[in-house]
Amino acid sequence: MTVPQPISPRSGHRYLNTPWATTSDLYSPPGSLIVKLALGEAPERIPALLDVRRKVVPAAVATSVGSVDRLLHHFSDDVKVMRLYSAAANRNTPGQRHQHFDDVEHALGMSRTFRLEASKDASVDDLVSALRQLAVVEQAYPNYLTTLPFESGDGADSGQFSEQNLDAAWRSREMVKLKAALAFEAGDPSIIVGVADTGVKQTHPEIEKRLRVGIDTVQLSTTSMSAGVQLLGDFRRMDTDPEDMVGHGTACAGIIGALGTHGPPGLAGDCRIFPARVLGAAVFPGKDVPVGIGAIADIDVGMKMCIDLGVKVINMSFGTPESLLDPNDPLPHEDVVRYGLARGCVMIAASGNSGRIERFSPACLSGVIAVGAVDEKRHPTAFSTRGDHVALCAPGVEIFSAGLNGYQRVTGTSFAAPFVTATAALLVSHAARHAYPLDSPTIRRVLIRSAQRWHSAEAKGMGHGAGIVDAYAALQALDEEIARNRAMEDSEDDDDRAHTQRARRDV
Repeated sequence: MTVPQPISPRSGHRYLNTPWATTSDLYSPPGSLIVKLALGEAPERIPALLDVRRKVVPAAVATSVGSVDRLLHHFSDDVKVMRLYSAAANRNTPGQRHQHFDDVEHALGMSRTFRLEASKDASVDDLVSALRQLAVVEQAYPNYLTTLPFESGDGADSGQFSEQNLDAAWRSREMVKLKAALAFEAGDPSIIVGVADTGVKQTHPEIEKRLRVGIDTVQLSTTSMSAGVQLLGDFRRMDTDPEDMVGHGTACAGIIGALGTHGPPGLAGDCRIFPARVLGAAVFPGKDVPVGIGAIADIDVGMKMCIDLGVKVINMSFGTPESLLDPNDPLPHEDVVRYGLARGCVMIAASGNSGRIERFSPACLSGVIAVGAVDEKRHPTAFSTRGDHVALCAPGVEIFSAGLNGYQRVTGTSFAAPFVTATAALLVSHAARHAYPLDSPTIRRVLIRSAQRWHSAEAKGMGHGAGIVDAYAALQALDEEIARNRAMEDSEDDDDRAHTQRARRDV
């Protein structure tokens, strides 16, 4: 099976196309499922998955919840039980990561969610259906896989843009007012942007100096894949080496944080990038181009680790269509998104590439800022997924960015989302510079209010959101809000002082 040769941006390109599978059914590895117990029902002694994967402690062989264990051992002779998440307080304490969850983690289910590995011949569907009948079980569902099927589109090893391609690269950045935005707010190195994706090319000269030490939570097995699927790179260990084997995450990271050595700089300026490799790499039968692939549970583990390590904005250019889920399945990533919002994190997701009115998760989740794509003429693209949940759009066609072997041109809502993610990071930076509290709902409101409005009648009211992101206008709008609120506070202080002086005179 051959690996495709790099494509020079001088001579041609390939698109990173549809970032979600279009199969008629979701797939889950044999025997793998997720169970969330009701509040107050979770046993404390079950070890955390990270401790088990790193061979600090063995997995439990039962949950210690009688009704659950009876069902597990009815359907499977062999069961391994691991607490899916690590407690934030003990995330760096081997052997104790299952202890000392706080009130937020308990309330949102972080402490009560378990990854179960049954026998590979066990019927996961039947087991899940039976578990859902128990009062002590809040949720049970297969550990679905999500994929990112697209071509790699890697660029030239020379690390150079031609003059023609450099002009083209700047057009998308000019659309979002990159130069004016970075002149107004350069970005704060203390603000960390999480890129939950296929990892990044860590030695790429455009992004190497912007990177924090990242994580890799991909845990796949060749025996759990369909016949003929070849897994690439590291797919067994949870570690701090998020090396990209696909190019998808590297492209997103370049849009957010490129230095601008040979092309446009990243829109997030001096903000730093935390690469979270939550999707591995695979080559499917009959194909020669790697795609991203990962389990829902591994994605969620990586997302929580991002949040617990201080990430302020997370880019999520992946998704699962709600239409493919069982009616009783929870929406993927719902708990970890709620957790991120509760911790003050801004969550931004690509809307999808189906071209229909449709809901992909996490884009459709409450509190997530969903982003569609426009072309160079500022028209919504035919592939951009629509819906009332879409907040706004950004450039998403032939976007030049970093690649595994230089540079690449990429297309899809996956690459529109990073423009909004980067704008959110600039807003957080600007607010921090003024000691101004800023939450996700406020950022969403500022982005929507400052968006460049649709000119075409067909774009209005068609589920493409408020318009096209305008990073400079968003910063100006936030600056005006800060000044307005500070003026109100000063006025209230003046009134308080005047009241105090009158009271003293009356004594």
